Amino acid sequence: MASNKLAEDIGTKNVVNCLYRHPQACFKLICFPWAGGGSNHFAKWGKQFHHSIEVSSIRLPGRESRTKEPLATSTDHIIAEISNALLPILQDTPFAFFGHSMGSNIAFLTALHLKENYKLQPIHFFVSSANPPHKNHFLSLPSASSMSEEQVLQFIINAGGTPKEVLENKELLEIFLPVFKADAQIMQNIIFPNPSKILSCDITCFSGTEEKESEIEAWKDLTSGSMNNCKLPGDHFYLIKPSNETRIIKYITTCLEVSYFS
Repeated sequence: MASNKLAEDIGTKNVVNCLYRHPQACFKLICFPWAGGGSNHFAKWGKQFHHSIEVSSIRLPGRESRTKEPLATSTDHIIAEISNALLPILQDTPFAFFGHSMGSNIAFLTALHLKENYKLQPIHFFVSSANPPHKNHFLSLPSASSMSEEQVLQFIINAGGTPKEVLENKELLEIFLPVFKADAQIMQNIIFPNPSKILSCDITCFSGTEEKESEIEAWKDLTSGSMNNCKLPGDHFYLIKPSNETRIIKYITTCLEVSYFS
């Protein structure tokens, strides 16, 4: 039994990055990174939240401390792995999910998996700059597996938000491009044509005012709860602006506090 518990703890720490632990927290906020992203950006949010909210971020295969693992290209393994890693820390505490771009879709599929298999569900689901899985615009793009490095790079530039020092550093690009390409393939493998499987929690959709036209409103198809939109100044990566980050953190905190006292 002890060895099983140790293996479980190691598996959770491998996947779930929590830099600021609060054992007595009332809520857990689990964040899911964007395509090509790592876990540290959102894990650092834990320093800015009140200690009543413990923040963790999902670390996908092939990046950060998991660089020796092969990159994943489909959701099946990822969703099962994330769910198994989260189970030990979510069963006794109310939790919410936040996902940006690709992370929103991974977060939704994880939430659905937890609901259907373990009767666990977020008390609030926060979406950022993403179409829902049944409106997946990645399906209309050229196959990620056949995209050249130039095509992948141009796609990243068009999306915006990637630091200039990464785009102009050949060594960093050699690390970053395969990760993004694998994540693009993950998105192209998400097929969710009939939104009959839904959540019952409320959904908040964050997006930037300068983003290209999207179908973010269609997230209302995936919950029986309410849906709210919150637009903040900026493009697809509006959330990396400190002022927007502060507003997001305050909004999430208020939502969780209201749910606690309602």
